[in-house]
Amino acid sequence: MKKLLFILPGILLILASCSSTQITSSWKADDAVRKPFKKIMVLGILGQKDRVLRQNLEDQLVTNLNNQGYSAVSALQEYGPKAFDKVKEEDIADKLKASGYDAVITTVLLDKSKDDSYRQGNVSYQPVGIRRFGRYYTTIYDRVYESGYYTTSTNYFLESNLYDIASGNLVYSAQGKVVDPSSLATLGKDYGKGLVKDLKTKNVLSVKN
Repeated sequence: MKKLLFILPGILLILASCSSTQITSSWKADDAVRKPFKKIMVLGILGQKDRVLRQNLEDQLVTNLNNQGYSAVSALQEYGPKAFDKVKEEDIADKLKASGYDAVITTVLLDKSKDDSYRQGNVSYQPVGIRRFGRYYTTIYDRVYESGYYTTSTNYFLESNLYDIASGNLVYSAQGKVVDPSSLATLGKDYGKGLVKDLKTKNVLSVKN
C-alpha cells in the first residue's frame, strides 16, 4: 500500500503530460468524389525557423499515406526548403503536374500557444499506528497532503488542404489541434494519423492495397 501511494502521483503526472491529437473540424467540397490519386505531394508551408517541424509533418504524413497504399512524397525531400519561394501560383501547379503529381496536401501551422493550469493537491489515507496525538499530527500531516502544482501545456493548431492539381480546386480542408506532444516527431505522427483517418472517413481517400 505504501509503495502504491508513492508511485501513484508519478503515474498521474505521466498521464497528465501525454499528448492528445484531435481533428477539430473538416470540410469536403460538395462535388468531390473519392478519387484514386496516383501521386500525392505533401507540402508543409512553414518558415525556416520551423524547418524541423515541417520535416516531421511532411515525413510522417507521407508515411501514413504510403501505409494506405498511396504514392506520397515530401516536398522538402523532393525539392528542398526554398524550391517554391517567390514562385508564381500557376508555376507551382505546372511544376507538380510535370512531375506526375495529381494531388497536393498542404499543411500550415496556424498557431502555437502555451496554457498554464493549476492541479489541485490530493489527500490520501493510510492508518498510522501512533497513539500520541501531537506526534501523530506532525507525522501524518505531510504524508496525507500532496501540494497542488501548476502545469504548462503546449498547443499546436494546424490546417491541411487537399487540392486536385488537374483542376486546381480545393477538395478537402481540415483543422487540428495537438496538445503537449513529447517531440516534433510525435506531433507529426499523431497529426498525420488523425488527418488520414479523417480523409478516409470523409470518403476523400480510399484504402489502396
